[in-house]
Formats: sequence, C-alpha cells, structure tokens
Amino acid sequence: MSLNEMDQHFSDRRPRSPAMEMEPEKVGVRKGPSADSSYRCAACHGDEDTVLGRPVRGRAKSRSLSAAPALAGTKEFRRTRSLHGPCPVTTFGPKARVLQNPQTVMHIQDPASQRLTWSKSPKSVLVVRKIRDASLLRPFKQLCAYLMEEKDMVVYVEKKVLEDPAIVGDDSFGPVKKKFCTFREDYDDISNQIDFIICLGGDGTLLYASSLFQGSVPPVMAFHLGSLGFLTPFNFENFQTQVTQVIQGNAAVVLRSRLKVKVVKELRGKKTATPNGVSENGVLASDRDAEAGKQVLQYQVLNEVVIDRGPSSYLSNVDVYLDGHLITTVQGDGVIVSTPTGSTAYAAAAGASMIHPNVPAIMITPICPHSLSFRPIVVPAGVELKIMLSPEARNTAWVSLDGRKRQEIRHGDSISITTSCYPLPSICVRDPVSDWFESLAQCLHWNVRKRQAHFADEEAEEEEED
Repeated sequence: MSLNEMDQHFSDRRPRSPAMEMEPEKVGVRKGPSADSSYRCAACHGDEDTVLGRPVRGRAKSRSLSAAPALAGTKEFRRTRSLHGPCPVTTFGPKARVLQNPQTVMHIQDPASQRLTWSKSPKSVLVVRKIRDASLLRPFKQLCAYLMEEKDMVVYVEKKVLEDPAIVGDDSFGPVKKKFCTFREDYDDISNQIDFIICLGGDGTLLYASSLFQGSVPPVMAFHLGSLGFLTPFNFENFQTQVTQVIQGNAAVVLRSRLKVKVVKELRGKKTATPNGVSENGVLASDRDAEAGKQVLQYQVLNEVVIDRGPSSYLSNVDVYLDGHLITTVQGDGVIVSTPTGSTAYAAAAGASMIHPNVPAIMITPICPHSLSFRPIVVPAGVELKIMLSPEARNTAWVSLDGRKRQEIRHGDSISITTSCYPLPSICVRDPVSDWFESLAQCLHWNVRKRQAHFADEEAEEEEED
C-alpha cells in the first residue's frame, strides 16, 4: 500500500467533527441562507470579491452601478459613492457588529442608488398651486389638461384653488374643471388617495404639500415657478417629457427627513374646538392625555421648529433637553431646530452650516444668543429633544412649525422633537448631489466672488523684457 493510499485509508476511518462536516459547504456555492450566517449589507460589502467563500478585500476597477455583470464569484453591482458611514447591520472585523435595534428610525442608503419605482402604475395626482399668483394660471391649466386628457389621471386640487375668479370665468376651462376632485385642508383626509404630487410655485408649495400628509408622503415633483426655488428643481418648459419620465418610474429621489413634533400644552380651563378631529394639520392626542389636563398635538415638519420670544422685549429663556438630559439653556431671541433641508433656510440666516438632505442629523441653532461661545451644533438623527420654558423665564415663548401654526408656550408646556420615520421623497432632475449643489450656486450664490487675477508666466515676462 502506498503512502497516499494509507493516508486515504486512515482519513476515512477518523471520526469527523461537526465542523469538518461543514467544510464542503463552505467552499461550495450557498443556495440559501444558513441559520448561523450573519447578514451582510450589499451596499457595504459590494466591493469585496468572494474566493472559496471568503471575502477578499480590494475595490474593483469598475465603479459604476450600470456596469456589466462581473464574472462568477464576484458581486454583480458595486458601490459607487456614499455620504454616510457603514449601514447599521454591517460587521466590524471577524466578530464584532452593531446590535440590531427594532426601533430603527431610518435606513441609510447610498444616495447614488436612490431611484423611484412604482408597484403599480400611478393613477391619481395632487396638484399644489401657489395662491394669489396670476402668472401660474396658464401653467396650471396646461398641466391639469395634460394629466387628464393625455395621461387619463385623476387630479386632486384644493377647493379654494378652483374658486379663483380667473378660473371661474374661463369658459374654455369648464370641461376640465368638472373632472377635478377637490378637498378642504383640515377637513378632508386624502393621504391614502394620492399616488404622487406636483407643485407649481416656490418652496412654500413643497412645505404646504408636506403638511397635508402626517404619515407616509407620496413622491413630490416640484416645478420652479416662485421667487427662490431652492427646493423646486424642475423647469416648466418641457413638463410633458419630465412628467412622463416620473410616471414611468425613471427618476432619482432624495429622501428629505422630517421632524415629528409633539406640543404638550395645559388646557387651563378651556378646550380648543377642532373640526373633524384635526387641528391645523395636527393630530390630536388620546383621551387619556386630555383627562390629565393636557392637550397634545403632533405635527410633521420639513424645515424647522422655531421657538422665539414673540412680542416681548425680554430675552427668552428656554431649557433644551436631549434624551432626558439638560444640555443647555438658550438665552437670547430663541432657538431653531431644523432638518438638513431646513439648514439652508432660517438656520443658514442665523449662522448655521448647510447640510445635505441625505445626512441623518438634526441641527440646533440659537437666534442671537447672549453668549459669544454659543455655536450651532449638529446632533444625530433619532435623538429626542425636549424644549421647555426655564423656571426663571420672565415671559412666555412662541413656537412656529415651518412658518405656520404659531402658538404660545407657557410654563408647564413642552415641545418634543425627534426624527420622523416618514421622510418626504423629492424627485430630482439629475441626482441628489448634483441638484443640491446646483441650488446652492443658482439660488444662494454660494461661494460666488470675483476671480483673483493670476500671475503671468515667467517665460512670457522674460520675452517681454527681451
């Protein structure tokens, strides 16, 4: 018997451990997930090749999501670029990983891969138009007629939009006007009837559309027909082609995070009458809170929550708590709690940094603080902020949400703010990164200045001297 035959003979008679029994499956191709296999995020591990079941570090040459499929044993799609760290379920080294939390607020996704898709073809659309602007009548009529006649869609508009005298007196628009579905703000719930939204106007139309949906928000396509237009990237000249692409699902989206705001106020002997159980797009609290002498209203905010001193001449004094811990007392004109989308609005005017909408964060910005060292700060998305009047505050405070629903805050009242699990999906012209920097340059004139003159070349100077 040769040495190889002897080795084969004794190896067949050795007792095999469970680990040895699993060896053939490790080198083979897995047909299904095993019980002890850990989850691997495709976005975070898309740049690893697999050789004999083991990942081999190293980025492939092809970095495009649209590249051709790789050879066998490699990932089909490879990660392009990301503005965030690893996803929450990735591993760190051979044994460490982040403990999965069932209360996860949001999932971080590569901005380059955020694309719009439809489970079914959209049939209904909400058209939001800027009121009291005569220049929008013609685009509004053209868009609605195109959606109804060419795309055979159901168009929803607010009832007061059709009460415009210019629309009422237009006989040619009469047949189209009869096909509209109307609703009244604060009375009718249309959250489950709208497939996507089209805004005609400025940034205020997008904020208004956000306030109509206290839960999941349909995709929003915003046309720039207002004054600033930072959040409205589309031009109306070729709206037919752009609307068709959106209906077909061929568009990129940016998920703009919103804030879930809960305002808790003492009733103080009087109750606020609310039509149909809804007050100014806010959701009333349960009866238990009402019996305890509290009135609780919840809102979804896209830009910012502003707490200021109101008409009082005294400085405001409000305490800011983060996850139950007092972090600071704001003494000044007030404080702004904003989303990344709102960082380019009131917060930017108050000296805050501008944050891309894909960054999961909440910004706290003081308004004219009575302290030179009080700088704006950015906290992680998902933390819970609570703002209350300080016990030594001389006056009350006022709160406004996206510039609306302004109300007074007294001692004993509180404002709780955290990241909402219902973002606003805003449709992009190109992609989330390009559209944002384009808006910075066009609307805010970011880093626009006269170019510095360059020095002449030394050779040219020498020729001139000769």
